[in-house]
Amino acid sequence: MARERASMQELIGRRRRAGFVGRGDERATFRENLDLPPEDERHRFLFHVHGNAGVGKTFLVRELEQIARERGALTAYVDESAGSVPEAMAAIGRQLAQQGHRCKELERQLAAYRERRHEAEAAALALDPETAPRPSAGAQAVARAGLVGLGMVPGVGPFAGALDADRLAEGADRLRAGLSARFRNQDDVNLVLSPERALTPTLLGELAAAASAVPWIVLLFDTYERTGRFLDGWLHDIMTTDRYGTLPADVVLVTAGQLPLAPARWGGFADFVADVPLGPFTEAEARGLLAGKGVRDEPVVAEVLRLTGGLPVLVSTLAETRPADPRDVGDPSATAVERFLKWEQDPVRRAAALACALPRTLDADVFRAVVECPQDEFDALYAWLQGLPFVSGRGDRMRYHDLVRAPMLRLQRRQSPRGWAERHRRLARTFGRWLTETESALEPGEFWKEEDWRELRLAESYHSLCADPRAALPAVLADVVTACDHGDDVLWRWVRLLVEAGEDAGATGARNLESWGSALAEAFVADAVAGVAALLLDRARGEEPWRAAAYAVRGDALARDGDQQGALQEYDRALALDPTLVRALRGKVLARSSLGDYRGALEDLRRVLELEPDNPYNMFLRGEHLRMLGRYDEALTDLDQGIRLDPAQSFAWASRGAARLALGELDEALADLNRALELNPDYAWALARRARLWRAHRDWTRQLADLDRALTLQPDWAWGRCQRGDALRVAGRDEEALVDYDRALALDPDYASAYASRGASRANLGRLREALTDFDRALRLNPVYVWALERRAEVHRRLGDDDRATADEAHAARLSTPAPPPPRHHPSSVN
Repeated sequence: MARERASMQELIGRRRRAGFVGRGDERATFRENLDLPPEDERHRFLFHVHGNAGVGKTFLVRELEQIARERGALTAYVDESAGSVPEAMAAIGRQLAQQGHRCKELERQLAAYRERRHEAEAAALALDPETAPRPSAGAQAVARAGLVGLGMVPGVGPFAGALDADRLAEGADRLRAGLSARFRNQDDVNLVLSPERALTPTLLGELAAAASAVPWIVLLFDTYERTGRFLDGWLHDIMTTDRYGTLPADVVLVTAGQLPLAPARWGGFADFVADVPLGPFTEAEARGLLAGKGVRDEPVVAEVLRLTGGLPVLVSTLAETRPADPRDVGDPSATAVERFLKWEQDPVRRAAALACALPRTLDADVFRAVVECPQDEFDALYAWLQGLPFVSGRGDRMRYHDLVRAPMLRLQRRQSPRGWAERHRRLARTFGRWLTETESALEPGEFWKEEDWRELRLAESYHSLCADPRAALPAVLADVVTACDHGDDVLWRWVRLLVEAGEDAGATGARNLESWGSALAEAFVADAVAGVAALLLDRARGEEPWRAAAYAVRGDALARDGDQQGALQEYDRALALDPTLVRALRGKVLARSSLGDYRGALEDLRRVLELEPDNPYNMFLRGEHLRMLGRYDEALTDLDQGIRLDPAQSFAWASRGAARLALGELDEALADLNRALELNPDYAWALARRARLWRAHRDWTRQLADLDRALTLQPDWAWGRCQRGDALRVAGRDEEALVDYDRALALDPDYASAYASRGASRANLGRLREALTDFDRALRLNPVYVWALERRAEVHRRLGDDDRATADEAHAARLSTPAPPPPRHHPSSVN
């Protein structure tokens, strides 16, 4: 009868665990903790392992994970392959599913998050078109920062620059309202704006459901010196606050990094945290590991102790070769890695170990690309490599420990600089071929959105830099500029690429590369995208092809900080270098709109349309600007043409409906708004616009129904609150109207028309002095507000102050001759 055979992964795991020696106290403490109920004061909810590189943090974390599994726990392991909190949650969900506890709702929300992030740039077109009195520069900065965080700044996509930051600055509710116009519901808006806030409660719910079926859940976060920058605050919140809900008490966290936990954040929770500092092995532990591998000859043992300093990863590496002959000790100046290579007797294995140090990460495909051996030996050789003490990884991806990889790279560079360059060129061509295959299934605009494409691009760039830093650097710097448009996580990966390539390329003409890497890292830490863009331009010599895009990136950064004039200067510099750079032109549209220069924005849009005449989104954008300027017939021409090219955009139908409503074409407007709501039933702005149409028909019931629905979708929408307040006031329901006006003003304290409308309701209720205060405030915010002047005159007359009433009436008459357009922020026909 054939015996059941273990899998390769099981054998590798057993082999590694069998070789785990030492750290007995740490393992025992962790076991004892799992024997204590969470209510026991001795129980610890967080174990933080810390120590220098090479002391065995990852090995201990893996051992703790195995101990937890032996106790029936669900476990999940996260390392630097996760670049953000959502990616960390995705890794946790995948691993829990592999253990039979699928997190279906978390999977659904993560998929929606990725999809909605890609759509966020298009949401720009759906922002509330109503304008307000001029906002402050600080409010503009807040608004623009929201856009940048969503990737809706110029250059990101066809909708970039579609927003009037002036309107956004009226309050955070405006930004949310705009996204609601594009997305199906408020949950999608929150998912894009605050992914941690939206996803974390779902993760906690999934953990609570899983906890009911298992004794413990253990979540392990390795390489914390890299991941802690985005994980530490989040983990602190889910452990110590109820901001996202409650974390089940039978969850234990393990973090492992080079530094202790930050006292400023964790100092007050020492009673709940187990601090696990790691140093080198004691001599007894090192000797025990060597003896377990059959290395007992004293001269050899002494040499291993000298070479390694007791660092577990190096002790394990040398023990793996099982040196037995004292004559193998040899040169006392050799490094531990050189000794490992010397003591490995199989030349094929020795060559494979060296070759596989070249790529930053490794899987079976990369292994076949770098290792030369007979085809029938690949599987056995790959299994041997996976079992080496300095090779770590999860699933199909592996990486060498830095303490072992770095000397292997130095050795290959030193022995054969030309061979080093050729091997990296070969790898760059391999990754380039895989990159081309991946691109064949994507649209060009989708490349940077795809994680697989980015990883291949990073790998190709790394090997190109190692092969020929001078030749490869300009193209990689151009990629850094592009990465600025795709969020801090993506940009940081390109910065790290230059740092690592500069370190690894060593003395092969890479001093400039190393300088770029360190400088970009410092700039990123200091000021993220803005810092990187400034450095790129400061160090540019004048001929770099990416300079125009870098100026546009810096323009975005200035606009985000509220300096619209400075942003315009940067966009102009970009266009002086490249007059066809659409992202810079769209940036100018946004900056001009923020400054109230809608006609200037239209001129820039004309140039955008010359460069992209068949892009329907540009037509929608120009049509919306024309509508805001009251040029309704021209707006309809653009919107008609855009809809013919792309009839699936709900924003375009709603914008055309609003233009037709302004022209008094009520039936046509209703048809357009209904179509917008068929495409997107949860489109709050379209509902509010249709409510205006019902008001024109004097259908108060339908008007309130649409406004109620809009505010259910977007409860913190100041403009929507004011609209419903007006509808309630016209219906004689002034007490209810006051609730909406108060909420609108809490959301936006500088909302002139909300003050005027509240004044009207207070006057209707006989609260004349309060009404007068509201009208005064509205007119301080907007001194040419005719409707507010007329209403204040009525209150003055009711109070017996005929002189002031006459003065207000005369002022209103002067402003109305010739009659200007009504204040665009107020539904002035509601009286």
